[in-house]
Amino acid sequence: MKTKHLIAMPLVCILCAFGGSLSAAAQNGGDYFTVSGIVKDARSKKTVEYVNVAASGTSIGTVTNEEGEFTLKLNRESGVKEIELSCIGYFNARIAITGKDMEEQTYLIFPESFQLSEIEIFSWRNPRDLIRAALERTAENYPVQPNMLTGFYRETIQKRRKYINISEAVVEVYKSPYTTNASGDRVRVLKGRKLVSPKVSDTLNVKLLGGPNMAAYVDVVKNPDILLDPEMLQYFAYKMGETTSINGQLQFVVHFEPQAVLPYPLYSGTFYIDRETLAFTRAEFSMDMKDRLKVTDLILKEKPSGLRFTPEEVSYIVTYRQRDGKTCLNYIYNRIRFKCDWKRRLFATNYTVVGETVVTDNTVENVQRIPAREAFSMRQSLGQEVSAYFDDDFWGAYNIIEPTESLESAVSKLMKQQSKSK
Repeated sequence: MKTKHLIAMPLVCILCAFGGSLSAAAQNGGDYFTVSGIVKDARSKKTVEYVNVAASGTSIGTVTNEEGEFTLKLNRESGVKEIELSCIGYFNARIAITGKDMEEQTYLIFPESFQLSEIEIFSWRNPRDLIRAALERTAENYPVQPNMLTGFYRETIQKRRKYINISEAVVEVYKSPYTTNASGDRVRVLKGRKLVSPKVSDTLNVKLLGGPNMAAYVDVVKNPDILLDPEMLQYFAYKMGETTSINGQLQFVVHFEPQAVLPYPLYSGTFYIDRETLAFTRAEFSMDMKDRLKVTDLILKEKPSGLRFTPEEVSYIVTYRQRDGKTCLNYIYNRIRFKCDWKRRLFATNYTVVGETVVTDNTVENVQRIPAREAFSMRQSLGQEVSAYFDDDFWGAYNIIEPTESLESAVSKLMKQQSKSK
């Protein structure tokens, strides 16, 4: 049995002290146009979150935020004629574009339902065998040459419902072939900014697992130690779920939960596996919270003496999408909820840390590994490494995850607080 589970990951640092600045690489320039809007369910008219928005025929894309909103920036010389919207459980939608700005529009996507025969439903009676078969096809389904991903990372920290820290960055992620492990993958921060509460009462000085390196290390296919190590499959119970669709492709749905007690916490969740190719296309998983001391030992890396830390949730979503016949990393979402209180105090305070990474571009041409001296270290915290929040057009032509209305409001409040504290 393995004595160490999960992955080495960088840190989220919850503190309100201004760190140094990080030099920005040359901005992704050029003359570009913008396609933006909100995606809604065509029947219910409700907004749809985490919809993939991709420029057809390219590797450029983003995702909608929790309010269904997105902005996609495209070079005018790219020749892109349409964008494609795809989401789990919906038909794909293709939107014609003209090379000119198309902003603040509403786009509708239609739910998709399925009726499968008993032969199709029971073609995999043992879901563990399905998992093993999918793992055996890793070399066929995923890149076997180095990739360089461009992505956008956002990290937010809330104290109760109030934002106290917002950090963002454009990153490059070197991904070695999927036939090797994730130890060679590296992340480089190209450009970043932060906004932190100036209130001393918001300072906590807690360091947790997380950060921009999630794109390198929470890729469950590339780093099977998290969930898909063949030696670990025996410690989970698997059950087939109802078939659904992702990006127009039917998916096997496999639910899993721990069936063993180990020295470290395991996960429960769901895998989505392409019915035709057996590629893993999505994983949703949460850490088992039955033994909170084990969870604390795993995720908490530093805290002040006298502070009591109680984890409430550690959860992830990892998605992939097809690019040039291969299944590639697309989006990572991580949420950690916990309570903290000081000894002799009556009430604990709730905190929520959310990290999101979306891959906005991908290339296999002339890929060079990121030098160690330029790589974002697992000992670093993004909030301590990037410069202060300032310019509304800070990202220029880079694609990002559109902020929600609540996040924009939090930015405004924090900027006012900072200006008053100077």
